[in-house]
Amino acid sequence: MARITAGVATSHVPLLGVGIDQGKMDDPYFKPIYEGYEWSKKWIAEEKPDVIILVYNDHASAFDMNLIPTFAIGCADEFQPADEGWGPRPVPPVKNHADMAWHIAQSLILDEFDMTIINQMDVDHGLTVPLSLLYGQPEAWPVKVIPLAVNVVTYPPPSGNRCWMLGEAIARAVESFEEDLNVQIWGTGGMSHQLQGPRAGLINAEWDQKFLDDLTADPERLRHIPHIEYLRETGSEGIEMVMWLIMRGALGPNIKELHRHFHVPASNTAVGHIVLEKEA
Repeated sequence: MARITAGVATSHVPLLGVGIDQGKMDDPYFKPIYEGYEWSKKWIAEEKPDVIILVYNDHASAFDMNLIPTFAIGCADEFQPADEGWGPRPVPPVKNHADMAWHIAQSLILDEFDMTIINQMDVDHGLTVPLSLLYGQPEAWPVKVIPLAVNVVTYPPPSGNRCWMLGEAIARAVESFEEDLNVQIWGTGGMSHQLQGPRAGLINAEWDQKFLDDLTADPERLRHIPHIEYLRETGSEGIEMVMWLIMRGALGPNIKELHRHFHVPASNTAVGHIVLEKEA
């Protein structure tokens, strides 16, 4: 059967995609950010996952105010990079494991999660930047990717606890898929940042570091953080961290931290990254 073996969390700051696309990875501003992913690039080259369930949020590329799904899963065979106003990123199309995606969608819906099934959408930096950070610039992504989009743009977003429970349900779905596959689940977005208003540029490094600590030390605390605390402590866009809890919920109670990276700032954003291994 398929099995989830590891979880990855990372910020998906669009500027990091620009730095890679424009060959600026060794520039003084960018270098310390990308250096934190060197360990992870070597690790994933050794792990060679067959499928990544990539949890991200769309930034008005595939969805807008006319259609706001709380949870959406992509079930088509492939997805093209989105044009976010300056042309699509020069990255390969995302190849899906459509059979597994449909299986997960069915399993989640029967498990009483109201998923929106998407068969046509372009994927923006929320999905492509994390892939670039760990896989670089290949001609084709060496892994199948199942996109799972979460609304953290328009209130009300789902609670951290609901996201955690979705992760648990995803784990059950994966384990019931009969093909022998090495599956990873990634949670993206965050960490603390606010992009507009009088608090634009807000970064709360102490809160972010505690969040990273408690992914292993006290995950029960994380699943019950209220929306107002994310807003107050981490800025209007910090709510993206609930997507990390989908990843963490899917891993189960026994995990080991393999790698961590935290850097401030990157385009007025705190960059966080962690790799967690599921233990038997």
